[in-house]
Amino acid sequence: MKPIYAIAGPTGSGKTALGVELALHVDGEVINFDSVQIYKGIQIATAKPTPGEMRGVPHHLIDYVDPSVNYTAADWARDATDKIVEVEGRGKVPVLVGGTGFYLRTLRQPLFDAPSTDQSLRERLRAINKARGAEHLHRMLSRVDPALASTLPPMDHVRVMRGLEFYFQNGERLSDKQPDRAEPPEFASRMRIFVLAPPREELYDKINARTEQHFAAGLVEEVQSLRENGLADNTNALGAHAYRRVCEYLRGERTLDSAIERSKQDVRNYAKRQLTWFRKEPDVEWLQGFGADPDLQRSLWQLIGL
Repeated sequence: MKPIYAIAGPTGSGKTALGVELALHVDGEVINFDSVQIYKGIQIATAKPTPGEMRGVPHHLIDYVDPSVNYTAADWARDATDKIVEVEGRGKVPVLVGGTGFYLRTLRQPLFDAPSTDQSLRERLRAINKARGAEHLHRMLSRVDPALASTLPPMDHVRVMRGLEFYFQNGERLSDKQPDRAEPPEFASRMRIFVLAPPREELYDKINARTEQHFAAGLVEEVQSLRENGLADNTNALGAHAYRRVCEYLRGERTLDSAIERSKQDVRNYAKRQLTWFRKEPDVEWLQGFGADPDLQRSLWQLIGL
């Protein structure tokens, strides 16, 4: 069987450009693994590829989930598995492109079958996070599931909250249940994962400029429209970096300048966490530079024998 490729890396590193170029070289189709690009109607600050950037390459799992839905990594892994089978069934090569490392890990190492989250519990934990911060949530998790807490950074409030939700909802520690995973899919052993690592300062400059472009392109108006159409501020879709800060601005909790600057900081911090995540992942291959760099692309073709 042919290999399956994944192009990963921090936001702003040029994953889209490299993924499309790779797909063109191997007669492939792109499967998205970015947790924000999945949502319909969430456009400006998501960096979804434009038709021009797609260059005729079919793209899957983009713009297909209603933003009010609590869509999980397990949901994505199930949908991605179906798409991989479908793409290979047409004789094409799947090229996964994105930056949500947890999605990719869940595809390679399936989660156990967990019950749906109690939304009222999630709201209470979100209120604690807002009032007292992520480190307080991490201390809570350390008391009820120290094994899980020891594996999570204190600021990773999403996974910390998931551990707390599981404990309070089920009376069991998530760390005790995690070994009960399903077997990896057949194609997991055929995946080659390449991670972009551009120069840090250049990446941060690009993130800052792109964030300003998003606000100039009407990000505030987009969020206003979504809220007017009934989308709640506490949905996963509006929890993304710049969207969360715009919601705070629209609620009168910060100025517009503050929303812009805090969004820049959030995205820079996120890029740093993405790189840290992939450094801990097994069997990844690193590409030093931006994905659109022709020299980097040529080095990738050599690595995969094109």
